Amino acid sequence: MILVCGGAGYIGSHTVHLLSRGGFEVCVLDNMQKGHAESIGGFKLYRGDLRDGGVLDTVFGENKIDAVVHFAANSLVGESVREPLKYYDNNVAATMNLVSAMLRHNVKKIVFSSTAATYGEPERVPIFEDDRTLPTNPYGETKLAIERMLKWCDAAYGMKSVCLRYFNAAGAMPDGSIGEDHNPETHLIPIILQAALGKRPYIEVFGDDYPTADGTCVRDYIHVIDLADAHILALRHLLDGGDSRIYNLGAGNGYTVRQIIEAARRITGIDIPEKTAGRRPGDPAMLVASSDKIKAELGWEPGYSLDDIISSAWLWHKTHPHGF
Repeated sequence: MILVCGGAGYIGSHTVHLLSRGGFEVCVLDNMQKGHAESIGGFKLYRGDLRDGGVLDTVFGENKIDAVVHFAANSLVGESVREPLKYYDNNVAATMNLVSAMLRHNVKKIVFSSTAATYGEPERVPIFEDDRTLPTNPYGETKLAIERMLKWCDAAYGMKSVCLRYFNAAGAMPDGSIGEDHNPETHLIPIILQAALGKRPYIEVFGDDYPTADGTCVRDYIHVIDLADAHILALRHLLDGGDSRIYNLGAGNGYTVRQIIEAARRITGIDIPEKTAGRRPGDPAMLVASSDKIKAELGWEPGYSLDDIISSAWLWHKTHPHGF
């Protein structure tokens, strides 16, 4: 049995479905702060918080858990700057509680959802796993703290982990059954598609004076299904006795904000309005991953293009204009 923490959220729910298709038994623990029960259908769901040791002991006591896939976290960069203690509590303290419960129940394999925000402003592009980690916000800092905690837990207790540093997750299940539903929405592609649907008057472009092709930020977009596949490969690596690892996850291609908007206009056939605003503090000009390491070691290959990402997201948003 695989326990997926935060499994009713965006990336978690896609991973739950793919785990099941891959032959795994799955149960989900989610406090439903951001999750949607509809996204996981009939899978076993425990509604509870990682900071509640009693809930964790119930989950581990009622199920024979072989490994944990851990998505549960607060993840808004701006909010983390305003409320750093919220992020240390919900990200670091909650994960410490989870790991303590795992040790109490002799579960020593965890796949951890980390982030490219651990790097901060990159020294080079593309970014490699051994590049300097110097986060520019508490969100990235808390994820890096968890990575380091897991490293020391391996040294002390033999707990094996795979930490996946992803870049910009986007897209939806290709059949349109589940997708991205955040409130408030902060991710670029769903915001653009909300503007296409008339749910917001325009898409706001934060900064057009970066040292990039058109002055807007460059990001690396990865389809949520490719991301879920990587989690399953990481899980199999651990279940097969593999050692702890850290991997980047990205497509390896960078697109500017304006290139994403133009692609969305082409795919939707809608002239999506845009407005330019000032830069947001803490936004690096360019974040693009090298995923060579996970490709070489685990055989991962992204299978979806930018057009696939936007097309699948558009299908989800058209058929679920109000989310779940």
